[in-house]
Amino acid sequence: MDLFAKFAGNRGPLGQYAHEAHGYYAFPKLEGEIGSRMNFQGKEFIIWNINNYLGLANHPEVRRVDAEASAEWGLAYPMGARIMSGDNTYIEQLESELAEFVNKEAALLLNYGFQGIFSLIDALLGRHDVVVYDSDSHACIYDGVRLHIGRRLPFEHNNMEHLEKQLQRATQLTEKSGGGILVVTEGVFGMRGEQGKLKEIAELKKKYEFRLLVDDAHGFGTLGETGAGAGEEQGVQDEIDLYFSTFAKSLASIGSFVAGDKDIITYLLYNTRSQLFAKTLPMPLVIGNLKRLELMRKHPELKDKLWENVNMLQNGLRERGFDLGNCDACVTPVYMHGTPYEAANLVHDIREQHRVFCSMVMYPMIPKGMILLRMIPTAAHNKEDIEITLDAFDAVSKRLKAGEYQGELQYASAELQ
Repeated sequence: MDLFAKFAGNRGPLGQYAHEAHGYYAFPKLEGEIGSRMNFQGKEFIIWNINNYLGLANHPEVRRVDAEASAEWGLAYPMGARIMSGDNTYIEQLESELAEFVNKEAALLLNYGFQGIFSLIDALLGRHDVVVYDSDSHACIYDGVRLHIGRRLPFEHNNMEHLEKQLQRATQLTEKSGGGILVVTEGVFGMRGEQGKLKEIAELKKKYEFRLLVDDAHGFGTLGETGAGAGEEQGVQDEIDLYFSTFAKSLASIGSFVAGDKDIITYLLYNTRSQLFAKTLPMPLVIGNLKRLELMRKHPELKDKLWENVNMLQNGLRERGFDLGNCDACVTPVYMHGTPYEAANLVHDIREQHRVFCSMVMYPMIPKGMILLRMIPTAAHNKEDIEITLDAFDAVSKRLKAGEYQGELQYASAELQ
């Protein structure tokens, strides 16, 4: 059988809607300067799906440093993998400043967030070890767990009773195998906008022997007194053995890092395959990330403005009766009930009639019959953006409940026909 034969007429669980979705609901092309308002298909929209929490993407100092570093170094330097020819003092400076910021002994720079976290899980686990992970974890964690050839035990999302049962199982398994236990969770779950129960998980360390790895992509820069993340917010940063985050959210950049005790970071430096066998992060990104981290540290008003907007948006939605679940972070999910076609028509309406652009999430990422409109407030948004959006949600919610989005799809892509 031809390997590709199974793909004829089959685009997979998400691609099954490609004919209708491509270019509009999926793979839309946003144009113009990154900010709270951008252009889509020649029209200006209020944008709620850009990971630019602190508004740094077009900060004048960021743009200046990015341009100067690109002019001085180009995108080629340093050439090669870090272990062979790609190390330099700027990387070491960035790692040192990141470690200090998140209150850890040492940090390791990684090329990408998705690649980074699954590579770490792979590097940490051997066949005798057991990994215990939150069932609502991001795909990058799932992919890391899938690489593990030993036992894998998921626990129900933020369910501490079930986690403890899985820790009991893991303990029994490792007592026989001689391995260890790694617990993996998130500081903020990116779809739900809900913090992981880091404090409660840390408390379980008193009863069970395990190490804790936290992916805090959405908490870094947004939570905690200094912006050091969900661990700082919950008062348990010291109990996190490995703290991971990406630069793609608060820093509006590329790259990621992991921080922890010096010994384990040194081990990861020499054993994380995606870094050993890949080119080092280009110098303009390293220098640009140093500037972004400096701005995040020195300008707490950026986080204050972010939370002013988060509270205005989330409180406004709740006051209007919208369901945000257990949201307690910046990510703002709005849950509704409807079919995929109703969801698509609703999104088309809120875009074309109200110029509000947000992401639609459907089954299999959430249960059947549910619609999730996911929004990312940023420091770049303003009061007018939020007021227009609240009015738009009121309008489309009424039409959804009245059954006006049933029937034929209002928009169908011509790109994949």
